[in-house]
Amino acid sequence: MDKNLPLTEALFYILLAVRKPNHGYGIIQEVLEITNGRLSLGPGTLYGAINSMLEKDWIRLYSEDKESRKKKEYLITSKGKEIFQAEAERLKELVRNAKLIEE
Repeated sequence: MDKNLPLTEALFYILLAVRKPNHGYGIIQEVLEITNGRLSLGPGTLYGAINSMLEKDWIRLYSEDKESRKKKEYLITSKGKEIFQAEAERLKELVRNAKLIEE
């Protein structure tokens, strides 16, 4: 099993939110929307995760607006997509196995 798995829920949703270029506030809003308000990322959690994922090359800096409070947009990398897909497969297995209890 990949040593990076399982992902935390925050990492999973951040990777999902940067499948297209997105900035910090946009990521927070998208995660809220995707989870119907269940998961609210605080700035400390978000930016700690972003820094970690930048170091691991799971995401990259897409653009930086130096005029407007240095707003940065991030985008998932091919390595990040691989990690995300591996986690999605792991979660599918969990759901398949959970259904066994219903039988």
